[in-house]
Formats: sequence, structure tokens, C-alpha cells
Amino acid sequence: MSVSALSPTRLMGSFSGLLQVVSLLGLLLLLFKIVQFFLHRLWLLRALQEFSSPPSHWLFGHLREFQKDQDLQKIRQWVEEFPSAFVLRLQGNDIRVMLYDPDYMKVIMGRSDPKAPGNYKFLAPWIGYGLLLLEGQKWFQHRRMLTPAFHSDILKPYVKLMVDSVQMMLDRWEHVSEDSSLEIFDHISLMTLDTIMKCAFNHQSSVQLDRNSQSYIQAITDVNNLVIYRVRNIFHHNEVFYRLSSKGRLFFHSCQLAKKHTDQVIKLRKAHLQQEGELEKVRSKRRLDFLDILLFAKMEDGSSLSDEDLRAEVDTFMFEGHDTTASGISWILYALAAHPEHQQRCREEIQSILGDGASISWDHLDKMPYTTMCIKEALRIYPPVPSITKKLSKPVTFPDGRSLPKGIILMLSIYGLHHNPNVWQNPEVFDPSRFAPDSDRHSHAFLPFSGGSRNCIGKQFAMNELKVAVALTLLRFELLPDPTRVPIPIPRLVLKSKNGIHLRLKKLQ
Repeated sequence: MSVSALSPTRLMGSFSGLLQVVSLLGLLLLLFKIVQFFLHRLWLLRALQEFSSPPSHWLFGHLREFQKDQDLQKIRQWVEEFPSAFVLRLQGNDIRVMLYDPDYMKVIMGRSDPKAPGNYKFLAPWIGYGLLLLEGQKWFQHRRMLTPAFHSDILKPYVKLMVDSVQMMLDRWEHVSEDSSLEIFDHISLMTLDTIMKCAFNHQSSVQLDRNSQSYIQAITDVNNLVIYRVRNIFHHNEVFYRLSSKGRLFFHSCQLAKKHTDQVIKLRKAHLQQEGELEKVRSKRRLDFLDILLFAKMEDGSSLSDEDLRAEVDTFMFEGHDTTASGISWILYALAAHPEHQQRCREEIQSILGDGASISWDHLDKMPYTTMCIKEALRIYPPVPSITKKLSKPVTFPDGRSLPKGIILMLSIYGLHHNPNVWQNPEVFDPSRFAPDSDRHSHAFLPFSGGSRNCIGKQFAMNELKVAVALTLLRFELLPDPTRVPIPIPRLVLKSKNGIHLRLKKLQ
């Protein structure tokens, strides 16, 4: 090769030509993406033409209302304006149909459409692919494997463990001044974590006395908020950009803290099973507890559950078994504080059942009809899981004749359903008589634990814990709202309050 062939002028010319080619390819890719975006937008407009949409910004859709934590207020407004469903525009082509009609809910929950990947994939670094995120045959295998953990024979002895955890929390509340208010959610969250650790994971000591448990609760709180923020920020959908952001770093740090807690739970149980006699004792039991089922599980091919699958199921149930229940109990106690006449009637019913006793057993749980009615009414107004998102795997036609094609994202608004005036008369009014034994309602009008084949596997466990917590609390305290701190419900992974849930506690003699 001649020297002139390597001259700076020739090299610069080659570099300039390469730069032009790269620029042209980048421009073509950008044009392709723009065309793809608009073609998809046209497809969405045709697919959703039978459904109305509230007025929205041309670019940001309805996202601005949601970023101001006005989601639930707007949903109540739109539910009144649009029958059965409406089109929700978040950003770009993130467009979905929000459903809140019981007939619509029944159709979708009777199908096997998968969870929408766009939202739920952001949970995977935290809880992995357990029952909440699994789909298809693997979900069916895990569901069938874990169902025996919620048989009544297993749940009965759990009531005493629930009582112990609740009483420990109430003992701490005894030291709260009657002149001050208490933010109850964090206390209740720690109590429900204590309960799930004792019941499902055979934990011997109380996590309410363990400082490490506080860091786990904080990690879950952070993850709760950060997942919602990520869903609403299109720039954070990209994994690389998100990991570089401050919120991304906090999210993955919080996930590590949560997983460290889970790994310790699994490690302790394995160590306990290795003790002489303990393994045979567990194997001789007619039914196994949640974690023991996972540890002894055999899949259809004879293999044991992988460490990844084991941790995912533990992480999933650790979250669903304590955070959703904590939300439910907190809002129930607030609802009773705000409606003293119903609170007193519940208290009298509980006193008539328990007499001078300060405890509660399995046999008592079905003997408190009015308290159960109040619990259900509070769950209606404040559903712990405000919405579920699915992606249609095949076309669907609803009872009113409207149709949607495969690929459309649906948001099943449990909150919208429970506040739908076409389903519930005066839906904002706390009226326990809606759940009287002789009341008549649509099979899919009340879905605090979802519905269909993918309903909450721990529904009965949760209802038992709600009853225990409410009953024992009302026996020891009169609950009063704090008029200076009225809670503002906001949807996170579970229903939270923007400013906490504050109550005043008056000790009863």
C-alpha cells in the first residue's frame, strides 16, 4: 500500500463517508419508528372506536391527572360519565380500556388472558415469577401445588398465631396518648408481616421486636411507590436509563434488601428442618405449611423446585400476604372510626360472642355477621388492590355487543367497579346493609380479592386475619378519626393514603 493511501485527507474522507452512512441509517430507523408509531396509533383508534374517552392532552393523554395523585377522584367522575368502560390514554401509544361493569368483569375473569407485561414486568426484579406474574401451564402447576396450604386444617391453628401478633401490636398502642393521633399503617404492616412469618414460614420469634423487619417494611414501601412512578415515566421504561437514575438505584437497592430478608427466611427454615426429628415431624403431617410445601415440592417431571422459583413464591406471598392485608385492616379501622354507630354495634356483637374473654378462636370467626358486613363494606370503598391489568390474547365481545380485538390492554378497575353508581346506590356512603345475608347483588360486583381462576389464593387466610384484627382492636379501643388529617386514598401496588392513616385511640375499661 502506498503512503498516499494512508494520508490524513483520505482517512478523513473515509471517516466522513462512514459518518454519513451511520447518520442515514439512524434517520431511516427514526423514520421507521415514527411510521410504526402512527400505524399502531391508527390501529388503536379503529380498534377502540366503539368506546368513548374523556378529553385528554394530545401528547400526555390523561397522565397529568394521574401524576397529581388524582387518579381515584377522576376515575369516580369518569365512571359516572361513561357506562361500563372508557378509553384511558396515558402517554404515546400507551392506551388501554378501563372496565368497571360487573358484566364486563365477569367476561374477562372467565378467560385466561395474561397480565399486561408492560406494568407487571417492573415487579419482576423484586418478587420474581411466582403466582402473581406466572402464566400458562407453569402458573397452573404452582397454583395446584400451593392450594393445599390454604386448607381449613392448615388455617385453623393460624388463628392463635394471628391473635398473638395482634395483641402484641395492641399492647404497644396502650402507651399512645389519647390526646395524640397514631399513624396506624406502619404498625399494622409490621403486625401482618409478623403474622405471615409465623403462619406461612414457621418463624419462631416476633418480627415486631426485630429492627431488621423495619428495614424490610421500608424497602417494600419504597418499591411500592417506585414501581408506580416508573410506570408513569416513559423514560424510565428503558432498563439502562432506569438503572442510571436515582430512583432506579433506590429501587434495585430496595429489591436487594427485600431479597436479603427472604433469603434469611428460607435459610432459617432449611436449617430448622435439618435438626434431628424435625424433618420426620414435618413429613408425618397430613398437610404442610406454605414454605414446607415449597421445600418438599416435586414438579411433574420429578425435579425439585428451583431456588429461583422457590424464592419467587416466597417473595410473592411475603408481599401479598402482608401488604395487601395491612392495607385492608388500616382502611377498615379508619372506616369504623369515621362511623362510630357501626363501630359500636360491631363492638357489642364481639363482646356478646367473647364475653369477658380477650381472645378469639376459629369457631368465633363465623359468628360475627355484622362485623363481617362492616369489613366487606370497607373493602368495597377501599379495595386493597385498586386495579388489575390484562392483555387480550384473543378478541372479546361484551354482553352489550361492543368488541375489542386481540392485543388490547385492559385495566380492570376494582375501585371503579366498587364506586360505580349503576352497581351500588350512593357508592360513597358507608352502608354495611349492602352485605346483609339476604342481600342480592351481581356475582362480580364485589371483587376485593379479584375473581375467576386467578383470584387471591390466600383470600380465606386474609379474611380470618381481618376479623381477628378488627375484633381484638374494638375490644380494647374506641377508634376516633383525626379531623386534621383526613386520609387521601392513592393507588399504589396496594391502596395507600397520601398523608397516612391517623387515628386517635381511646382505651376501654
